[in-house]
Amino acid sequence: MKKTLLSILLAFTLICFGSLLYAQMQQGSMGQGGGMGHHMMTPDQRLEHMTKMLDLNQDQQSKIKPMLEQEQDQMQKLRADTSLTRQERMSKMMEIRQSTNKQINGVLNSDQQKKWEEMQSRQMQGAHAKPLR
Repeated sequence: MKKTLLSILLAFTLICFGSLLYAQMQQGSMGQGGGMGHHMMTPDQRLEHMTKMLDLNQDQQSKIKPMLEQEQDQMQKLRADTSLTRQERMSKMMEIRQSTNKQINGVLNSDQQKKWEEMQSRQMQGAHAKPLR
């Protein structure tokens, strides 16, 4: 009887801690990215995702990677700039993102540009659907 009770108690404890850990992991990943509500991907991860989604060739990848790295560098500098208000920082981040997207668009063929625009549109719709914290 004691073993059964102890086993039930142990299982209950594991379930509670597992749920708590899962909730914290979800909350932690949503809290990253400067309050945008999503996980920030590295330039390499973004390039890999874009390559899969847009079927980028090697030449396109070699041109886009420095654009993504430069964007990341600019974003990191903005996040570190404590003199800006949140609104100013968000505005500048949007400008950087738009500039990068325009540069990337110039490397893509017409079919890829259409897909890229759709991807950006879906991303913006998702960003507006999530409340900022």
